[in-house]
Amino acid sequence: MDMKQLRQLDDWCYTVPRGTGEARSEVKLYGSAPLLETMDEMVLTQITNVARLPGLVGPAMTMPDAHWGYGFPIGGVAAFDPDEGGIISAGGVGFDISCGIRCLTTNLTLDDAAPFFPRLADALFRDIPAGVGEEGNLKLAVHELDQILLEGAEWAVRRGYGDEADLAFIEEHGRMKGAVPGNVSELAKKRQRGEMGTLGSGNHYLELQVVEKIHDRKAAQAFNLHEGQMVVSIHCGSRGLGHQIGTDYLVSLAKAATRLGITLPDRELACAPIRSPEGQEYLGAMNAAINVALANRQILAHLARESFASVLPGARLTTLYDVSHNTCKLERHVWEGRARHLYVHRKGATRALGPGHPALPPEYRAVGQPVIIGGSMGTGSYVLAGTAESEQRAWSSASHGAGRAMSRKQALKHWRGRELIDELRERGILIRTKSLRGAAEEAPGAYKDVDLVAEATERAGLARRVAFLRPKVCIKG
Repeated sequence: MDMKQLRQLDDWCYTVPRGTGEARSEVKLYGSAPLLETMDEMVLTQITNVARLPGLVGPAMTMPDAHWGYGFPIGGVAAFDPDEGGIISAGGVGFDISCGIRCLTTNLTLDDAAPFFPRLADALFRDIPAGVGEEGNLKLAVHELDQILLEGAEWAVRRGYGDEADLAFIEEHGRMKGAVPGNVSELAKKRQRGEMGTLGSGNHYLELQVVEKIHDRKAAQAFNLHEGQMVVSIHCGSRGLGHQIGTDYLVSLAKAATRLGITLPDRELACAPIRSPEGQEYLGAMNAAINVALANRQILAHLARESFASVLPGARLTTLYDVSHNTCKLERHVWEGRARHLYVHRKGATRALGPGHPALPPEYRAVGQPVIIGGSMGTGSYVLAGTAESEQRAWSSASHGAGRAMSRKQALKHWRGRELIDELRERGILIRTKSLRGAAEEAPGAYKDVDLVAEATERAGLARRVAFLRPKVCIKG
């Protein structure tokens, strides 16, 4: 990105000056100059287009890990007021609806687990269905899937996948309200009937990680994290159902925009007013997909617990937090001195509530919401905590990952899967994958420096670093 196009607002925030008579809202880009310089020019084009959409409140913004996406940039955040003609856009949510991370703490130390890493890797790879179109052992009747669409992780717990204690540490208590199963196409449901409890492919993973460094002792204590401890992170979403919903509603939202005379700066930003019939239909389907993702991660957490028990019978895996990063949610925020109910699009961005927020579990209310920035399989990830400052700066939003630095096609020109896996093994990281090509596409070098992203996230006031996690075992599709 050409930094000459930007004007610096502070050390960790930039804007794009508006041209004379330009009809758009403000744009803010959070991050350091080195991070912004590595971003594709399309990030700037896309977020500037978002700033032209109707009913936008405050600026359209990008997080420090932003990169090019479909419609919104990945790492894009924007809030819309339904009372002012605010819109909802499938391109502002993403196709992998409610993709997110479930992080689980364990009662194991690195010394406890290290001798068993090869067996744990094999057990997890055996028990966690992963890969393109991969199905699991759970085959659902139509009425059962409709229940999941309505109930989310609550359904999974009722069926014996985990227990009630998990729900307290899941966003929305594991169940997103406003889901309308009838708004989900039969094709989307068909794609999902065999995919519950599966990991998928691409950048999705299950990782066994060690807490290598604590940055914030008070928050780490609240999150039950300590140096040398093993944790498990599960990154996945709503699988085929979410992708099909995105595909289905791009068409209906585009037709609505035409019918209502909404000028789209980019056809990928197909949208409709939130209160229009098309907007409400998409919202009901999207909420149903969020429930599928929450249930999916709940089932995967249960399968991971069973895998650990088969190798280390005394292992206990406890949910630290589960949060999504591809959603549009109705939230109460204060803007210009008054409380407003806004629909906040977060595409490749994580909700990051600050201390004292009533939606947080009591255990975390004094320190803020856990925020997980997932890195690549060869570098590491971070646990952070939401800040009060983030409410005013970014609608309580933060980075969700390292963010791609190059496309998958470019990555294949630089790495070979077998060589990469062997190299990581030499560094003490065991990879189990169904696809050598997929491993090459997800090479650590294809991503931004997660340390720089986490630092920028903290310095920008979006979330503060709590702990750094180093990968030891990674399961991929």
